Amino acid sequence: MVASNMPAAEVVISTDLVVGLLHEQHPDLADQSIRVVAHGWDNAVVRVGDTLAVRLPRRQLASELVEHEQRWLSTLADRLPLPIPAPVRVGTPSAPLGYPWRWSVIPWFDGHSAIEAPPNDPTAAARTLGAFLAALHVDAPADAPGNPFRGGPLPNRNELTHDYLHRLRDRFPVPELDALLRCWDHAMAAAPWSESPRWLHGDLHPGNLVVDNGTLGAVIDFGDITSGDPATDLGVAWLMFDDAAVRNTFFEAAGVGTTAAAHQATRRRAQGWALSIGAAMLANSADSPTMARAGALGLERVLRSSGDGSP
Repeated sequence: MVASNMPAAEVVISTDLVVGLLHEQHPDLADQSIRVVAHGWDNAVVRVGDTLAVRLPRRQLASELVEHEQRWLSTLADRLPLPIPAPVRVGTPSAPLGYPWRWSVIPWFDGHSAIEAPPNDPTAAARTLGAFLAALHVDAPADAPGNPFRGGPLPNRNELTHDYLHRLRDRFPVPELDALLRCWDHAMAAAPWSESPRWLHGDLHPGNLVVDNGTLGAVIDFGDITSGDPATDLGVAWLMFDDAAVRNTFFEAAGVGTTAAAHQATRRRAQGWALSIGAAMLANSADSPTMARAGALGLERVLRSSGDGSP
């Protein structure tokens, strides 16, 4: 059995804890049905009734990320064409209950992740997601959250990406590792982002896209929200869409055409981000076969389009 890669929880998130926090700080919500629905690396999600959820950090490292969501998501939500989990209420640390960090009450979005339930019409989803990123990727303020792992120059991920790929050589049947490394070098050689930093989701992959009744319905998990190179988010093209024509529809909707040299460079960097994130999803997949599958598909799509970096 492969050992778990998920970091240990520093605070155990239980329904009793959430009920206690709600009774203490939002008592009008405390009598609704409460159930834990997800334990991620950084946060747990606990459903509250039919329309709300509580999102709580399970370790110190994530506590600042929740604060970023509380600070910025309400500002961004009004101009985005898909719903996002902007907090509707804020929770604070509780000494009596032994919970040390801020937490949020957020909307609950019906549906499943795009890994589990891909959209019925990929082309329509590509247009929708591209338009979402076009609206999100505007100039970010100087005090936007920093993130050492997302949004920066692609070569900053060189060592990390090589580590992921070489780990996969030992653990997973990833063919054509040399071809992936050549594709990575090709992406890193693209001209860097030279414009002002743009708002970024920071962790955009099919696991953070909600599909309801076959339609893309929401974008979730903004814990890595940051600013920088839009290619960071645009890598979702390969993680999400199998067909090159559909990826081209996505890029066009996102405002990244095929003629301008700067747009061509952005697409090449986006392919590099897809490779790096796909490798990370696959290398860290001991706890989630669905994430492993999404990472493997992303790498396969990168390989198929690696000849010239085109979508």
